[in-house]
Amino acid sequence: MSTAAEGVNVDIASALAEAEARYIAANPESQRLNTENAAAMPGGNTRTTLHYDPFPLTLVEGKGARVRDADGHDYIDVLGEYTAGLYGHSNPVILAAVKAALDSGIVLGGPNPKEGALARAVVGRFPGIERVRFTNSGTEANLMAISIARVVTGRKTIMAMYGGYHGGVFFFANPDIPINAPFPAVVGRYNDVEGCRALIRENAADIACVILEPMLGSGGCIPATPEFLAMLREETNSAGALLIFDEVMTSRLGPGGLQGERGITPDLTSLGKYVGGGMTFGAFGGRADIMDRFDPRRADAMPHSGTFNNNIMTMSAGLAGLEEIYPPETVAPFNARGDALRERLNARARAHDVPVQFRGIGSMFTVHFREGEINDYADAQAGRNELRPLFQLDLIQRGIYIGQRGMFNLMLPLSEADFDAVEAAVDEFLASRKSLLRG
Repeated sequence: MSTAAEGVNVDIASALAEAEARYIAANPESQRLNTENAAAMPGGNTRTTLHYDPFPLTLVEGKGARVRDADGHDYIDVLGEYTAGLYGHSNPVILAAVKAALDSGIVLGGPNPKEGALARAVVGRFPGIERVRFTNSGTEANLMAISIARVVTGRKTIMAMYGGYHGGVFFFANPDIPINAPFPAVVGRYNDVEGCRALIRENAADIACVILEPMLGSGGCIPATPEFLAMLREETNSAGALLIFDEVMTSRLGPGGLQGERGITPDLTSLGKYVGGGMTFGAFGGRADIMDRFDPRRADAMPHSGTFNNNIMTMSAGLAGLEEIYPPETVAPFNARGDALRERLNARARAHDVPVQFRGIGSMFTVHFREGEINDYADAQAGRNELRPLFQLDLIQRGIYIGQRGMFNLMLPLSEADFDAVEAAVDEFLASRKSLLRG
């Protein structure tokens, strides 16, 4: 694997073509497997986010903070399974919990002791969750949270933010995406205090809920301002609508999630990703009076089913993760390390005098190829995003595994030496591609 960028920087297309040629030559087995898989799966995979040109690496092993591909290359993993990989690969605590679960029986057809313990751990951790129910994904959690908001309020319309992503059927970069769930929606602009205030008031009679991430995740790791979140809390209260925080990603950023860090308590919260210990997981919870609508002891109970909602492997892994690997006292120091790494990368960009910046909070941040403020998804899209594929392939070439989105999701096993390697790889990219970056 090369440690230096080679070749021409005449233009982005030429540089990318050269990077892709090197990538293809270095990864024949991944290419073969992708081609073979495409005969049975559209595009050769079953998760759109993992696809990138010319073909994605096929990963065969992960240990700690490293992954290995089908061609035998080892990488420092900063993708972190899009935040789900917080605990690292093959964490021995998680492996022991899952093995014990497997030894006790996998699908028993009844409640198990671990689900109650995990529920109590979640309720004890997140300020906005008084009751919780489990699902199998963040998408499903958001679907249930939005649905119960519509039931409780008797209204149909949801309000989301432009560029907001809340799962496979809730992507609001374009509210008319055909695959979206068929809920009527109005879309505001993230961090636009007065614009969103006016939108809520204009639609106050129809809005069941406002849903957002307290930091846009896939939209570019753009934090919500305290003023914006406070306005949403005030205006949803006034309108009789519910405020939903999607903390599927951001719950790792504070001992009580970002809601705890910002001091804003939503009516409902969705969780997913790492909270399940790396297993299939989702959860939604909130105020007791809302969540108790699902209490099957009630004559008017809302149904909520799912064969694997309480699957013993997820319940065991999730509980072990929250209690043994990532208890509240470990959260702030870990995210402080992420803040420090992000600042180091920003310092390298300033030293090279290129229009590149890394935005985010703690252990989650994203590269943006532009100068100036980035307050919402439109600002992020105004950057030179055509550079992201080149950034990804150049970092992969240097032994850093990252997705094409340019999103860094740090894992607990990453060492300071790993951070040094990440900084060196980014620095070399900035130096070798400086003419393209300056454009």
